[in-house]
Amino acid sequence: MPLDFNTLTISPLSHAVGAEIEGVCLAELSDEQFREIRKASELYGVIFFRDQELSPEQHLAFARRWGKININRFFTPVDGYPEIAEVRKEPEQKMNIGNLWHTDHSYDVIPAFGSVLYAKEVPDIGGDTLFAGVAAAYDSLSDGLKTTLAPLRAAHSSRHIFGSNKSRVSQVEELGARILNPELATQDAIHPIVLTHPLSGRKGLYVNPQFTTHIDGWTADESEPFLSMLYDHIMLQEHVCRFRWSKGAVAVWDNLATWHQAVNDYHGSRRLMHRVTIEGIALSRPQAL
Repeated sequence: MPLDFNTLTISPLSHAVGAEIEGVCLAELSDEQFREIRKASELYGVIFFRDQELSPEQHLAFARRWGKININRFFTPVDGYPEIAEVRKEPEQKMNIGNLWHTDHSYDVIPAFGSVLYAKEVPDIGGDTLFAGVAAAYDSLSDGLKTTLAPLRAAHSSRHIFGSNKSRVSQVEELGARILNPELATQDAIHPIVLTHPLSGRKGLYVNPQFTTHIDGWTADESEPFLSMLYDHIMLQEHVCRFRWSKGAVAVWDNLATWHQAVNDYHGSRRLMHRVTIEGIALSRPQAL
């Protein structure tokens, strides 16, 4: 990947996805710095910054440079700031939010572009986040499988994760009712399995284990082994980077270019993150169910 940046120092974290950007203050970015940050996002899928000090207003101001804010339907907001979702795990809790591989909002007809996640409190050990690059995963498929996938679409839904069901009830009991509004979990959409990114132009695999329910026109039983094969492929180590959080670190990820997973290996410690989600842009041939 080219590193022709004038105002940024960029260190890639893997060949497939992720880069850390040094020497910038997100609260005081020049227009040129932000243009290069957007360019880095297109190249690497997820970008990271350390040692930031952001008030809620500054967090939101940085997020708005990317696009309109998407107010999360299901997460508890930060007091006084409905645009900022709280991602929190207390020391006594065993379950965390986001501990399965997924990409956010794939159940929306126009999925959210991505998120700006800011670390407020992190454990001394553990609590990393893994990211997978779906474009690199697509590129490493055989030509025959690429041809097979080209016409296929997949269904995505929020109902089985955030709706009123046994799985959600157990989540609410464990997470202290921080997963809200099950009556709003009515989103269903169909998207191409091979999605061409509207900004970068790269092709990537747009399915994920949490929100994808089946291949359009196939039964769930028929879909399961085929989708599992794609999931296992995306999870290969050569497609993944791991980010070790520190207080004040910020991640900006692109939901169309990446998966992520919050590793749940810090029982007995507190982890508090503030997340702002950015509205998406129209995909090619999105379709509601």
